[in-house]
Amino acid sequence: MSIVAATFIGGLVSVLLAAALSAPLLGLIVRHLVGLSTGVLLGTALLHVLPEAFESGEPPHGLFLTLLGGLMFFFLLEKAELYRHGHHHEHDDHHHHHGFDAEQAGRGGWSVLVGDSIHNFCDGVLIAAAFLSDPHLGVVTALAIIAHEIPQEVGDYIVLINAGFSRMRALAYNMISGMSAVVGGVLGYYLIGPFKDYLPYMMVVAASSFVYVAVADLIPQLQKRLSWRDTLLQIVWLTVGLLMIASIVHTMHE
Repeated sequence: MSIVAATFIGGLVSVLLAAALSAPLLGLIVRHLVGLSTGVLLGTALLHVLPEAFESGEPPHGLFLTLLGGLMFFFLLEKAELYRHGHHHEHDDHHHHHGFDAEQAGRGGWSVLVGDSIHNFCDGVLIAAAFLSDPHLGVVTALAIIAHEIPQEVGDYIVLINAGFSRMRALAYNMISGMSAVVGGVLGYYLIGPFKDYLPYMMVVAASSFVYVAVADLIPQLQKRLSWRDTLLQIVWLTVGLLMIASIVHTMHE
């Protein structure tokens, strides 16, 4: 039940937030959420998930090999355009000509939805694995995924609007894509259950997903020339994300 609730809320919150706000305001929110998401994902992977996996008693060499394999897997999955998680859209600070996203989405709007559905399905499986390992770990993992899903779904919603989708149609398709996380969570529960001895390795795969998204997608968006004020805001939001996870982990250990 917790798995279904976590995956459902994650998909629902991000999609409804995207639909409720205007495009310029969404652009401002996404810009700040990218820094927050980076901190949350890195904090969850490096301060919580990986330590839990390495404290399980499994051979470190095997866990590190799994981490490397996970990073390569998500790299290849994105190469195949099945693990899309870009956050560029109109009204952000990227210097593309006006209508750039409409052109891009017009050529590949449906592939965006397919890729996001697969991405969300994978997120659901990771949430299921985390809850099966430890309910507290499941909550932290779900929060990390939700934090990074919000800017993703917001960006995708605007891309679909630019491609000519009506607001209701874009909302409907985004919701269907988001609900694939619930399917992943339910299937993950039944498929992972018999293999609980391998949960530490599954946790490492989850961590590799977080690290890959943070390093390959989010951090490059933060690494651009900005005013000192915007740079400071990036650092503040990233630090807030890290401190959020650190405080949760500390409370759990207490």
